[in-house]
Amino acid sequence: ARSPAARRMAASILTVVVLPLVPVMVIQGGLFVIITLSVIIQVGSFKMTGRRVFKMAPLQHHFELAGWNEVTIVIRFWIVAGLFVALGLGVFYAEWVVGAA
Repeated sequence: ARSPAARRMAASILTVVVLPLVPVMVIQGGLFVIITLSVIIQVGSFKMTGRRVFKMAPLQHHFELAGWNEVTIVIRFWIVAGLFVALGLGVFYAEWVVGAA
């Protein structure tokens, strides 16, 4: 068991270091967020209306069933993931510059 002082220190580190980075992490992991949302949307839509939004979830399988080659899907997802990482780094840098002023 951890001491109360150690718990307070862990909570302080979490508050100061991790929580401000959550929006940036969501942006950088944007592709994973989209894939996860595709599953949530598919399940929610099917349970509420009985109809599917995508041919199959997660999203990459929808593209497979739409006739896309697997290599094409992987390369395009790499590109999208890279764009999200660049956007996340840009947001992080902009926050850092504004915070330093």
